Amino acid sequence: MKNRSSTSGLVYSTDSGRMCPACRQPVAQCRCGQATAPVVTDGIVRVSRETQGRKGKGVTVIRGVVLDAAALAQLGRDLKAACGSGGTVKDGVIEIQGDHRDRIVERLEAAGMKVKRAGG
Repeated sequence: MKNRSSTSGLVYSTDSGRMCPACRQPVAQCRCGQATAPVVTDGIVRVSRETQGRKGKGVTVIRGVVLDAAALAQLGRDLKAACGSGGTVKDGVIEIQGDHRDRIVERLEAAGMKVKRAGG
């Protein structure tokens, strides 16, 4: 029988989310650099609406924000509060429940970001 301790490991925790398989730390605190690759963007924040994979429910998706994990989470909280809606921040993407594109574009432009509406 093979030793499975080297091949199996914690990849997700309900307390801290995704885990790095190499250092077994939360992805936001990963020190080994294997879990997250540097994000390459053109400096433009794109705000779009998606329904795919959500049983027809629309969410506003914000991509291309170049911030560290803590600042991105704080921006997500601020946008959720401004829209009076729920949402999440995962894998560098902010998702806000509902169609709040206009309000979010105004907020991000006021914060000095270059913003484009993407999609329909």
